[in-house]
This record gives sequence, structure tokens and C-alpha cells, in this order.
Amino acid sequence: MRRVLLVGAGEVGAKHLSALAGADGLTVAGVADPCPRAALPPDTPVFASWRTALAALTPQLVVVAAPPGIALAAARDAAAAGATVLVEKPATLDPAALAPQAGDERVFVGFQPHFAPGLDGLLAHPPAIERAEVVLAVQRDPSYFRDWRRAYATAGGVLHQQAIHGLTLALRLLSGEVETVEAEVAHLRGLAESEDRVTADLTLTGGRTMHINAYIDHPGPPRHEVLLRLADGRHLAVRGRNLEAGLGETAAAPTHEQLRRRMYSAVLDAAQEPAHPCLFPLSALRRPLEVIDRVYRDARRVRATDAVAA
Repeated sequence: MRRVLLVGAGEVGAKHLSALAGADGLTVAGVADPCPRAALPPDTPVFASWRTALAALTPQLVVVAAPPGIALAAARDAAAAGATVLVEKPATLDPAALAPQAGDERVFVGFQPHFAPGLDGLLAHPPAIERAEVVLAVQRDPSYFRDWRRAYATAGGVLHQQAIHGLTLALRLLSGEVETVEAEVAHLRGLAESEDRVTADLTLTGGRTMHINAYIDHPGPPRHEVLLRLADGRHLAVRGRNLEAGLGETAAAPTHEQLRRRMYSAVLDAAQEPAHPCLFPLSALRRPLEVIDRVYRDARRVRATDAVAA
């Protein structure tokens, strides 16, 4: 039985606890969180510091479900202690913080929807793609933006926290450097520092393009999808509430627990060569973060006061 340390027992940590409870060969040996909010398994040791927990438990797998910034420090400390590490997105908001360090090869960023049906083959053998469209349409009310999510410095915006699953998948499939960006970021409801909508059109080298349409004030059914137009004229659609249907049927989509268990298995087997194609190494996170920064930097800002002034 392999010992797992969970760093961070809030909203995301609770989802990992649910998935870990049914994972074969894994046991939650402890939780590192000074103030856990998730319901913990009976008799689970709780540590205020991840460093203390690492020394006491010597876990084989560390799952980091802490806010950005904290997550990266915890992940690297765990890797330095010899553990294999799975860290929830986006780990950090600063691409420069991902300059390679010793031990980073043991850290993987967790994008559980990338383990959806068919995506392993798609990532292992990417087709020639001319255009990718990332669509996010969800409803987030003011109560969602509390604690660490209230400030851009600690949480990032819609692209970091909401649309990053689809963005990173699209960018892994779509090669080339960003040449031009036309984007608009709308702050209409006054939800702390976060925005309501981000739309962007990106041109990459070779004439490839990407369109982003991310709404968190959407009144209809939630969806997060990546639509691909291939060079041979075909179209592929990665569908679901959060990509979880992959290339398969929406009605047959795996649960988030099942996707996370697939991810745990892949991370624990990461020492094998080649690594699972759906794994996202820490170093590969830098490119999507740089693209997100470019979108926010070049975007036109629209606020509710602009409409009033007009």
C-alpha cells in the first residue's frame, strides 16, 4: 500500500480525498493544512506544515491541492524529499518561477480531464491542426470568489482558474509561437478582482490560430470544450462539463473520481519510459502561462462603468 500525503484540504482537497478513497493500492497517510475544511477520513494525522508531514510520513505520492504559489513551493519541497508529486493547476501564476530546478522531473501538474477517453492517443500522436477553439461557459456567483480567490495575485483570472484545462490541452496540440493577440477582458459584475469574460484570437507561427471564449456569467448549461479543425479538413471535439467526455460520448463520460484515479496511476508509473502521454510535466506548464500572460497584457479592458459613461 503506497502512502499519500495530501497538502491542502479545502474545496479541491476534498475532491482528491473522495477519489483517493476508492483508489487501489493507495492510502491517505496524512493531511498537511493548518485549517482543513474538508471532511477527513477517521484517524487521519493532520499537520500544520507540509515539511513536518514529509519528515514524519515519508510518502511515496504527494498530492498538492493548495493555492498557486504555495502549491509550487510545497511541490518542490516534496520532490526534494524524494516523493513523486501531483500538483493541482495552475501551481503558480509566474512563468519565470518555472525555471528548471533539481527534482522538477518528479513533479507533475494535475489536469484530470486530460485523462478523458481518447486523449491519450491524441496527445501521443497529435494530428496537424490549423485551428483550436477553447470554449468555457459556466456560472460563478460572488460566493465563489472568497479567500485566496479574491485577489489576482493569489488566484489569477478566468484563464488561470477556469479555462486552463482546455487551454493547456489546445496548446499541447497546437505548435508555434504566438505572433498576434486580439483580446477583450470584461469586468461587469464586480467580482473581486476577477473578470466575467475573456475572448481572444491568437495567431501562431505557420498560420495556425486559436480562439478563446471564456464566460463565467453564463446562464445556460455549463460546458468546457476544445474544438479542433485539422489540416485535412476533419473536425474533432473534446466535450463535456469539463472536457471529461474526451472524444467519446457525453453520456459515457467518466466521473471526476475515475479521471483522478487514472491520473494517480499514471504519475506513480512516471518513472517508466515513455511516460504516460497525458501527464503534464512541470516544465511544460510554462508555455500556457506565458500565453495567458500575453492575452491579459494585450487585452482591451471593459468595465461596467464604461457602459454608464457612454
